[in-house]
Amino acid sequence: MAPPGERQVTGPSRILVVRTDRLGDVILTLPVFSHLRRRFPEARLVLLAGRYAGAIVAGSPQVDEILWYDGPERILPLRAVTRMLRAGRFDAAVVVHPTARLALAVFLAGIPVRIGTGYRWYSFLFNRRVFTHRKTAERHEAEYNVALLGALGCDTAMRKPLEAHLVIPAGAQESIAARLRAAGIAGDFAVIHPGSGGSAREWPQESFAALAGRIAAGLSLPVVTTGTAREIPVAEAVARGGGPRGVSFAGALTVQELAALIARASLVIGNSTGPLHLGTAFGVPVLGFYPRIPVMGPGRWGPYTENARVLVADGPPDCDECDGAPGTPCACMARISVERAYAAAAELLARRAITEHPSTHE
Repeated sequence: MAPPGERQVTGPSRILVVRTDRLGDVILTLPVFSHLRRRFPEARLVLLAGRYAGAIVAGSPQVDEILWYDGPERILPLRAVTRMLRAGRFDAAVVVHPTARLALAVFLAGIPVRIGTGYRWYSFLFNRRVFTHRKTAERHEAEYNVALLGALGCDTAMRKPLEAHLVIPAGAQESIAARLRAAGIAGDFAVIHPGSGGSAREWPQESFAALAGRIAAGLSLPVVTTGTAREIPVAEAVARGGGPRGVSFAGALTVQELAALIARASLVIGNSTGPLHLGTAFGVPVLGFYPRIPVMGPGRWGPYTENARVLVADGPPDCDECDGAPGTPCACMARISVERAYAAAAELLARRAITEHPSTHE
């Protein structure tokens, strides 16, 4: 039952989902739309997101509309965000990524049902509060996101693999096909994303470069590296590790082109970042590197699929060596050996070959 004086939401016609942070975060929010669509098949489902990450959702059959939280250069003023949300005439808002500013925006927009965490100082701005501590990392991020929907009477059960329903525009597919042809890549290849945009603990650049060389030589697989414009030097260094079979596309791809590249790959390798979750969304085998810190570990941020391997250095959780900021060198990450990573990559590729050609392995 809804609290006294609050409108009962038995069949909302317009539902807003708020997730304005990074690419991986948005991808891990997409199961929210699948659950909402099953519970409210006639409702209009709208995403509020940042332009870069939100662009990955364009064309999805699960998302009816995307509202942009930012302009070409900066986040929109609060007044503009509030005005936009008020014009949307939403029945309910699910604030998956909580900040005080976003909580205030949905409150000021007059959205009748506002769902969010119950553990922040600004939680009074939500009138359907969900009391889960994400910092304990007892669930996966995708499961935390879907758990919010219990406040709307949705089934919150989750199963792997991740429900994403992403659609790649034809133009992005054609662009990547042309880039791969120009690079002399006609068949299978691996994608290595060695950076994290400062959002995660990172496996050393030198280890990624050595792994690229092992994959190119030992598995006869070309290596394509990716990254942001700021990560071009790192991506190029890792690509050089692959020798003549290594090429960098860093700083040159839109998010849709990145998706098109990853969807074609035989294997995706990286730190705890968006490309790993893109690989999961497209059913590509993924290999990820994670620290021993539970709140940053694979239990919460790992690939939401069985078609993955995650490598974590041995040792106790929350070690003193991991006190630095994300994106900085981490001694425990450095102890994940190239040999372990190569063995995991070879295992994933062998498993993929058996799945795609079962008759040849009987």
